[in-house]
Amino acid sequence: MPRMSRPRVIPTGREITFGEDEIIVSKTDLKGKITYANEVFQRVSGYSEQELLGQPHNLIRHPAMPRCVFKLLWETVQSGSEIFAYVVNMAKNGDSYWVFAHVTPTFDADGRIIGYHSNRRVPDRASIETIKPVYELLAQEESKYSDPRQALEASCALLNKILEGKNIQYEEFVFAV
Repeated sequence: MPRMSRPRVIPTGREITFGEDEIIVSKTDLKGKITYANEVFQRVSGYSEQELLGQPHNLIRHPAMPRCVFKLLWETVQSGSEIFAYVVNMAKNGDSYWVFAHVTPTFDADGRIIGYHSNRRVPDRASIETIKPVYELLAQEESKYSDPRQALEASCALLNKILEGKNIQYEEFVFAV
């Protein structure tokens, strides 16, 4: 499927949510292009299946989401491990929605990674209020740099400093909030 030109979506400042009993599910290929999007994902994101399939998963990336968390996420799943993360996404209309994501690699019969699978649930509100200031700090650090690589390096360094200060890994941090 051809890559659609990505319209510039402006955050509205409005937050939406979805049912606590619902799960947003998506699958991607090795490059992060969406190969499956369930109905909940389509409804919450505001994109149709046709608009999602074949597109990079970062189509729903909210600008307030620190890139260093995505770097950690991708490094983890590309190594063959699973990861849990709090993520703020952006719907097609600019509304934001928080998810507690569980991302795993998908393996073929020979144990090779052939794609990625993500289940996302509504996070606990108290957890969002705990993680938000950390993500805001990381995003502020990224905003200090015009070079995207420098911004990413700086926010990764800050995230590592925060985690070292708490003497925990990211996944432990996620489950502690």
